[in-house]
Amino acid sequence: MIEDIFEKQEPASFPPLFQGEAVTGTTDPFDKACTQALIGCDAGLLVHNVTPDQLRAAIVFAPETTLESAMSAFIACGVGFQNALGALAPPEVAVHLGWQGDIYINGAQAGRLRMAASDATPTAVPDWLVVGIELDLLPQSKGETGNNPNQTSLMMEGCGDVSPIRILESWSRHTLVWINETETDGIRTLHEVWRGLSKDIGEDITFSLNGDNHSGKFMGVDENFGMLLRRDEETHLLPLSWCLETGEPS
Repeated sequence: MIEDIFEKQEPASFPPLFQGEAVTGTTDPFDKACTQALIGCDAGLLVHNVTPDQLRAAIVFAPETTLESAMSAFIACGVGFQNALGALAPPEVAVHLGWQGDIYINGAQAGRLRMAASDATPTAVPDWLVVGIELDLLPQSKGETGNNPNQTSLMMEGCGDVSPIRILESWSRHTLVWINETETDGIRTLHEVWRGLSKDIGEDITFSLNGDNHSGKFMGVDENFGMLLRRDEETHLLPLSWCLETGEPS
């Protein structure tokens, strides 16, 4: 199982453009990556904290485009994760992605992507963008695992033998492939693949974003992956940058 695999792990190995930094204990790699980016670090820093029950990691990017255009990095990380787990997990394991970054395995949430940037102004070119991932390897809630059918973990979905370190390595490689794809050939292919993995497109949805409640029919996304939400015969655009976390790193 995952605990046994964890004890036998070797240090993670990443592609040449990534520089891995392992943290331990309660250190949040997302906060650590944001702090390092704020102080000044090279793009490609990948901070990670892998424990027997959870995988957490974050990548520092240095966008050369406006914030809204840079949102493709967030999407690339999501598609990269689906590709990574798809290459390692049993074939019956299905991964889907929520617009705000939620990660679903076989229909239940098993983790999330999150992001922060140096500047939340949509038309500004941020100095840095950090995308983090959190993945539950074991059930996080107490009590019977069936009490919350909307939450799951790798172990509960038959992935207990999948190495979390190998997932981390594979995520970095697949994410790099998609980043390179968008830089050389644009985001059309990323759009097409993400739509196929997206949860709830074409459905009536209700959700909270930055303290505001939204509801309507999820029609799709614009060129920068902003949500097109149909409500009261009008289509509203919710920029993906609204999903940025605010506040200073803790």
